[in-house]
Amino acid sequence: MMAEDFHQIYNAFFDGFQLSRRYADRTEQLPVPRQAGEGALRRFVPRPDLEIVISDYTLSRNRQFQVRTDSAMVELSFCLQGKRELHISGMKHEFRANRCTLQLVDRFQAHFDFVGNQPMLAVGIGIPVATFDRFMEDFEGKRPVDFAKLVDRSPFRLFEQAIDPATSVILQQILDASYSNDTRKIYMESKALELLSLSFHTLLWDREPDDKHIRSKLSKSDLEKIRQAQEVLLHRMDSPPSLLELSRTVGLNDFKLKIGFKEVYGHTVFGYLREKRLEKALLLLQKGQVNVNQAACVVGYSNPSHFAEVFREKYGFNPGELVRK
Repeated sequence: MMAEDFHQIYNAFFDGFQLSRRYADRTEQLPVPRQAGEGALRRFVPRPDLEIVISDYTLSRNRQFQVRTDSAMVELSFCLQGKRELHISGMKHEFRANRCTLQLVDRFQAHFDFVGNQPMLAVGIGIPVATFDRFMEDFEGKRPVDFAKLVDRSPFRLFEQAIDPATSVILQQILDASYSNDTRKIYMESKALELLSLSFHTLLWDREPDDKHIRSKLSKSDLEKIRQAQEVLLHRMDSPPSLLELSRTVGLNDFKLKIGFKEVYGHTVFGYLREKRLEKALLLLQKGQVNVNQAACVVGYSNPSHFAEVFREKYGFNPGELVRK
């Protein structure tokens, strides 16, 4: 299968999946054939250079197919449930639940493996290279990174991270809107752009500091350990380690961790933890899963009054207002 432009890459994927589509570049629902499973892929095209694909299905058996493309694109994918594998250039890439991946594709042939009898829920956002490069520019037209630099003549480049609470909130908003007949293009477009902006910051712009002097002091190993420290904080949000314990866990001295973490993520270690705690609390309260005291406890605040105070400072309203809605 050949894909000659941005939308045709998606069309090649849908055709490989044996989905019956009516359009080449328009919003539509693509049901999974009954003999293959249940569910559907929903394609939203709010503007010509943006595709949003929501995959919500269960296959009755394992599925494999290949896609070949002579074009290029960028896709941001969020796997919320299930998993799938992509084989390209002799490498295997696994897309797992609660992970976000940024994929830069440039003329490649890929082999997709899908697992049967396992629910799959994912959100994909695709844009052409020209749009990606424009998004990389500052107001002076300068680009610290662009597509060509990132792929460096390779057919495929992938960046990956855990889905954080703030991103989870936006993804849920997209999923809710996708089922509503009243949803406008501008809403889906704005939420997709919000996700692109957040992910570009954490995966690209914040990943490599602009200060060359600082960058020279942080090796690739140091950067990887700093990212490990970030994941430890997210997983142990309710009972976080001390800075010294965290440094020992990831194998990086506490001074370099403290300086490097601020450079990579723009916050001190515990300033970052505070932000992520409040984002997760907001998500829990928006979903109506917990009351204020329970939300405080889940994210590691032993004093509900203090939790309510810092929550109000960040969001401008009391957490109890979400419970009463």
